[in-house]
Amino acid sequence: MNEIKEYNEKMFEDIKHIDKFGNEYWYARELQNILGYHQWRSINDLIERAKVACQESKYNINDHFAVQRKMIKLAKGATRNVVDYKLSRYACYLIVMNGNPKKEIIALGQTYFAIQTRKQELSEKEYNELTEEEKRFYQRNLTRKGNYSLNITAKNAGVKNFDKFHNSGYKGLYNGETADDISKRKKLRYREDILDNMGSDELIANLFRISQTEQKLKNENIKLENEANKTHYEVGKEIRNTIKKLGGTMPECLPTPDKSLKELEKNLQIR
Repeated sequence: MNEIKEYNEKMFEDIKHIDKFGNEYWYARELQNILGYHQWRSINDLIERAKVACQESKYNINDHFAVQRKMIKLAKGATRNVVDYKLSRYACYLIVMNGNPKKEIIALGQTYFAIQTRKQELSEKEYNELTEEEKRFYQRNLTRKGNYSLNITAKNAGVKNFDKFHNSGYKGLYNGETADDISKRKKLRYREDILDNMGSDELIANLFRISQTEQKLKNENIKLENEANKTHYEVGKEIRNTIKKLGGTMPECLPTPDKSLKELEKNLQIR
């Protein structure tokens, strides 16, 4: 299943375009082919519904659904002028969310545009209008990428025991709790990912821990494993103290969601 998912994510990446200002966009007719709609009117119906949703959310439709005219080749060398759309990521998200989730490619499209969209690619208003489940998917993807980058930096800093390194960060942020302690407190199954069982606020706290630790390891040019572990602990502890000073909820006191992201993702793909 993972190989299929990765393959289809690449399909959506392959038709992504970048303009001269660095903004990403997709063409509706290329998206139509990926989603398996043979006739334009089928994808156009989804686009019209997506435009309504966009308008109801108080966004400018033209900012997300820019009308394009283009020539396409027909049989025997003939051409025809047709309508196309230059779509933002948010527009693509609305289109696939209006599609039939029973179609595997639509479900995978929902996964790609909902899960893989980075928060910074949305306006604050757009992000705030996501459901809690969607926010969890966004933040989980960021923590996954952040941990991958942190692991590379930690390796360069001399870390060999990565379990100990990551537990140092958790101990600082969670008042002494290791990943295993967190898992037991959340009543998770053996080896179940604790990050998949966090709400968006808890994920944000961990993402901050991850990013700040990586920056500190680089800025201080740390090259000893013990120093790297100590740094991770201190960053986690400092973030915890900041949450306390601001009157926020301690991470270990935040509620564990009823369903893990793995469960939600599975349900999304088999609906």
